[in-house]
Amino acid sequence: MAVNKRLKGGSPAPVTRQTIENLSGEQISTCYQCEKCSNGCPMTFAMDIAPHQVLHAIQLGLTDEVINSDTIWVCASCETCTTRCPNQIDIAHVMDTLRQLSTQRGVKASQRKSPIFHKVFLSNVKKLGRMHELSMVAEFALKAGGIRGLLKQSGFGLKMLSKGKMKLIPERFRGGKEIDNIFREAENKK
Repeated sequence: MAVNKRLKGGSPAPVTRQTIENLSGEQISTCYQCEKCSNGCPMTFAMDIAPHQVLHAIQLGLTDEVINSDTIWVCASCETCTTRCPNQIDIAHVMDTLRQLSTQRGVKASQRKSPIFHKVFLSNVKKLGRMHELSMVAEFALKAGGIRGLLKQSGFGLKMLSKGKMKLIPERFRGGKEIDNIFREAENKK
């Protein structure tokens, strides 16, 4: 991959639009800046670069600015942008690709807890085959805030448990082999 190649002096090779298109499988070059993605995004208030501007910056070759932005870590991956795109660009997937590139290049995430959340979420699905909210929240709170973070969230958790909004024990899942295959295939693609 072009991302892992090194230039003289040991600095990483520049990330190009073509690299991002190859890694994400999305045709970023087809974006014509209609702004439907940004207008529908529930997180633009917290972003430093709106989703349509991210795609435009990539088209212009300003990938370092995008990889170092808050936007890729603020994105909730709700796929509203993807649904609204008239050119069927999976913008949420592009954001995920940018987060991966940022991590690979050693860029420190501006939103410290976001990478922790992503790792905990995937770990939970890998272990249990589906999301179990209680174990995921407990692990996230512990990793993101230590014992103090876990204690801070415990009150909310107890209320949700008492109202039946979360299950204490995860439901049984029979598709373990399929989940294992999905994670194995994803690891092989790296």
